[in-house]
Amino acid sequence: MRTATSILVIAFCFIASAQKSLVYATNDGAIRGYDPVAYFKQEEPVKGTESFTYEWQGAEWRFSSQENLEAFKAEPEQYAPQFGGYCAYAIGNGYTYKSDPKAWKIVDGKLYLNYSKGIQKKWEANQAEFIKKAEKNWPRVVKE
Repeated sequence: MRTATSILVIAFCFIASAQKSLVYATNDGAIRGYDPVAYFKQEEPVKGTESFTYEWQGAEWRFSSQENLEAFKAEPEQYAPQFGGYCAYAIGNGYTYKSDPKAWKIVDGKLYLNYSKGIQKKWEANQAEFIKKAEKNWPRVVKE
């Protein structure tokens, strides 16, 4: 019979060996099913459809048109949100957290998402510093 301590050790080892997904995704896919190209071309969040999907970095990406799907396939790094779509504020603070597709901003040609519009305001107050910290933190936090 296992003791409570040995069960905790086994659970800890399992959790410690797991790596976070490179892309924050829900049952609707990356960006909760929103079209990443639309942020750039239509300058607003647009829900993608199951008719236009693409598998990239272990997640399903949805698009609102064939044209946007093709643009993403040609240059996914150009359109995919930074830090795998996790909250940019959270990454800047050293951890991953979910994001809201409607709390977004394009900075220097890159898409950033945040947990909420309230968190986005905090992030925007010191945006350059948060981006710098997040770029430094990203390789570590995605492995935790």
